[in-house]
This record gives sequence, structure tokens and C-alpha cells, in this order.
Amino acid sequence: MIPDSSTSFVTQQALNGRTIRPIAAATIYGIAFRGNSLYALDATSGYLLEVDPYTNNTRILNSHCWQDFVGATGLAIAGDTLWFTRNEDVYFCSLPTEHSTNEEKLTPHLFISLYYPADGIGVLGSTIYLTCQKSGYILIYSRETRREITRFYAPGIGIENITVRGEELWLCDDLEQTVYCLDRATGEVNFSVLTPFENPTGLAFYQDPETQQETLYVAYSHNEPYLRDNPNAQPNHELQYRDRTFIHPLYFHYQQGDHYALSNGYLVEMSYVEELSPLDPIDIQEIEWRIALPAETPRQKLRKIEPVGLPFEERHVDGQRIAVFKFDHLTSDQRYIFGWKATLEVWGIKYQFDPTDGEDVPELPPEYEARYLIDNDNLAMDKENIQRAARDAVAEETNLLRKMYNIRNYVYDRLTYGIKPHIDTPDVALARGVGSCGEYLGVLLALSRLNGIACRTVGRYKCPAKPLERFVPLEPDFNHVWMEFYLPGFGWLPMESNPDDIHEGGPYPTRFFMGLAWYHAEMAKGVPFEKIYSKDGLPIPKEQAAIGELAINHVCFTILEELSPGNRE
Repeated sequence: MIPDSSTSFVTQQALNGRTIRPIAAATIYGIAFRGNSLYALDATSGYLLEVDPYTNNTRILNSHCWQDFVGATGLAIAGDTLWFTRNEDVYFCSLPTEHSTNEEKLTPHLFISLYYPADGIGVLGSTIYLTCQKSGYILIYSRETRREITRFYAPGIGIENITVRGEELWLCDDLEQTVYCLDRATGEVNFSVLTPFENPTGLAFYQDPETQQETLYVAYSHNEPYLRDNPNAQPNHELQYRDRTFIHPLYFHYQQGDHYALSNGYLVEMSYVEELSPLDPIDIQEIEWRIALPAETPRQKLRKIEPVGLPFEERHVDGQRIAVFKFDHLTSDQRYIFGWKATLEVWGIKYQFDPTDGEDVPELPPEYEARYLIDNDNLAMDKENIQRAARDAVAEETNLLRKMYNIRNYVYDRLTYGIKPHIDTPDVALARGVGSCGEYLGVLLALSRLNGIACRTVGRYKCPAKPLERFVPLEPDFNHVWMEFYLPGFGWLPMESNPDDIHEGGPYPTRFFMGLAWYHAEMAKGVPFEKIYSKDGLPIPKEQAAIGELAINHVCFTILEELSPGNRE
């Protein structure tokens, strides 16, 4: 079990962790709980929905004035008053009662108008909290005077929604794929967690009336691709998109002493299997085929591992577990399947460091300097354009975390994501301006090492991000690599290679800067993921036997169940 911490919630609530799917909803933004009912705003239709979270039974509360709510986003309920935001305006109205007339039901009254669109709203007593992406602030207003009291910097770059819980402000950010917990008095971020789905659009706490336990629920809205069977077209299958919106519990555990927060985890079965099927004639004597096994990390636990097809010998290389398959003689006429199947716990993780933690860091251990600051992976660190980029990326910055952040942004400014048949060296990729995840990684590694930041390659696959599809075999389209950089005095921190490069010229989210989503399968930290060796332990050159020409790999994930940090084994 994870040690106790100051803030954590467990799974087995009265709702039993179920996903809430309001009927007829298209794009839910603001949500709020009142008693055992969930209230949700559909920005597309303007419906204010009252939902039974146990059954999804749904009714429209504003059936006579839904036009007034079209485009509404933020939602808050304080006593018998409902608050919502629409465009630049903030409204309040009385919730309907048994004795209300049709004219009195949910008639909006203007509270204030802002210069920019108001996205989310939270209410506590006489204080109104508003999020506004265009201004970049959380705006705090007095309910009595309707004047601004103060403002806090918004922690993310996307559209944020907000709710108030005691002395905390809770925000979700659609681009950051993140929920933030802020101090209500100062606006300082206490911690943040990644959400298991993209595009969170609303959040609210549900308190079980019997146990008084609280669960944070988050709304999500996105366009889902699907294949439509159109009998009037040839071919009859068409790629279409449809609105998908739902509300799902967000489980988290803030491990304050270790500087990280975990969020929704999943029990996943992963298999990696090679099918020996050479393209050209081969005749190789006594070889070892080594494949890295899943790693044990704060966000990933290996529950079980078993061989597939052929037995393997397990070895430890530089702290990593490696499966070794031995072949006395391989020829073109032979056919084998061999690999491993693992049962993994995987979690979302977000490390909680701020720039002050990058000041005056201890010296890098000598063994790390000798291994992780050199060009040992065709990083072109001696090329003029790479050395110039390394200088330009950090300029005069000396703070380690700011240097790493600046390097990431520099690379994102100069590369656009694209896939090619092979990976070029960083000098070529940077000059071309287009790169795959491996080429992004190569440039990031080169610039970081030239600036004295120890870093290494991590991978190797991502489970398809479909956590609601259980017991269905899921096959990733590509392999994937990212990096870890070393913060002296603490240890290795993850950073994605390219997924945060979502806007041309920025700003870029920081969701995967010192963070990884649940769907990453970690293995091969600083060692090759898969390689063939001769009997004397020397790598066999690709010219003699390239893995891609010898075998076909088969990678499969199956999501078995959802976990919460509270029930982690």
C-alpha cells in the first residue's frame, strides 16, 4: 500500500466509481452536485440537466428558457442559487422549487460583464471565483459589491473550470489535461494531477451522505472518430466524428514527501512477442536475443511476468530487467514466436517541483557525468548547428529546471511532428524542421547534454488511450520514446518527447513536463530495448542481422480494471 498522505481519496464510494453519462448531452462543461443529484450544463443545447448519478436518468430543468443557457460553460450552486457563465457575462438565478411558476424558474439575472469570456465559476459565501483564459487570471469578486477583490495567475494555458472546496480552489484545464489544487487564500498551487482522459471541461466534489467521503468527478467533452456504415456510399464505410461527453471520478494520491502525485491507475496486461520470419537468408550460430522487461517505478508496478513461446533467462543490466532468449543456430527455414506477457499497474504521475528546486543543485555524480553527458547514441553533439542551438536554447539561464524547460520550448519552436521510415541524426532533423518522436528525443538529448543536464532515453510503448474499453485487445500503431532528465539531489524526472508540441509557436502545455500519463509502459531506461548479441556478449551489427528484417513484433494491451491509489497493492 502507498503510505498515508495529507490528501487522497479511495475508489469504493457509494457510486462505486461508475462513469456518469447524462442522456442527450453533447458537450458538458460546468457540473455541480446538490445532494444526490448532479447538475450539468450542456453548452451546445443550452440544457441545464439534472442527472441521477446512479442510473443516468436525466431531465431538463430549463425547458422554458434553454435559449438563455446556450454557450454557457461554468456552473456553481450555492444554497438555492445557481450561477453560470456565458461568453463575457456572469449570471445567477434561483433554483426551481415545487411552488415556482414557469416565469420564475431559472430566470437569469446579470451579475457582471467582463472584458473577456468568463470560462468557469466557483462560489463560496460572498466570494465569486471566475476563470478567464484570455486574461490569464483567476478573478475574485465580491458578491455584495460586484467588484473585483483580487486576482491570481491561472496555472495552465487552456480553458479552465473551477470549484471551491474548503480552503482550496480546484481547477481543470482542457489543454493541460490536468487538475490543479490551489490555496484559496494565495492562489499558490499545492499540487496537480493528470486526468485519465483528454479535454477535462468541468469538475465537482460529491460527498457520500452516509460515509461523508468525498470523490472528485471531472467532466470530459471531445469529438470521437468512428466508422459509419453508409449504404448510399461506395465504399459504404466512412470516417465520421461525433460528440462524446461523460463524467468520471478522478482518483489521486499526493505523495508530498516524494514530490509526486498519482492519479487514476489501470491494471493492464501487455504482451511483446517476436515472430521469427527472416526476409533474407540467414545462418547465425549461438546468439542471445535480449528484450527489456517492464520497469518498477513510482507509477508502474510489475505484478506478473511470464514467457511466451520460448523460455527466457532473466538478467539485470544497469538496474534493468532483461529477458534473454538463447538460440544455438538460426536459419531462414526456422520459425519461432518468443517474448513475454506482463501484468502491470500503470498510473498517471505528475512530479511537484517548482523553479526554486532547480537552483544551487548538488554536483552531478561522476558516473552519471561519464555516461549521460556524452554522445553515445549518434546525437551529433559535435555538429555546429547542434552546438549553436544548445547555446541559443538556454542563453544565460543557470537554473536546471528552467534550462530544461527552455530547451524543450526551443525544440518545439523549431520542429513539427512527422513520421519517416528511418530516424535521422539530430543535426539533420533540426535542419529539416520535421521529426518523429525519436528525432525530437535525439535533439532534446543533444541540447540537454551539451548544457550539462544528464538525460537518457526511455520507452517503449503506449497503451491505446481507451480506458473505458475493458477486456478488449488493443494494439498500438507505433512504438514511442521519451526521456528522463536528472535532478541532482532527487533523481530522474520524465519528460515527453513531442506530445506537448500542440500549437505552432506555443504556448505549450506542461502536462508531460515532469509527468507521464497512465498509458505509458516504461522499460529500457538507459539500455537498449531489444538487441541481438553473439555468444561472447558483443552486439551483432545491423548489417549482419537487423531485428526488423529477422522478425515481426506483435504488441498487445488489454485493460483489465481501473485502480485508485488507495487500493494499490
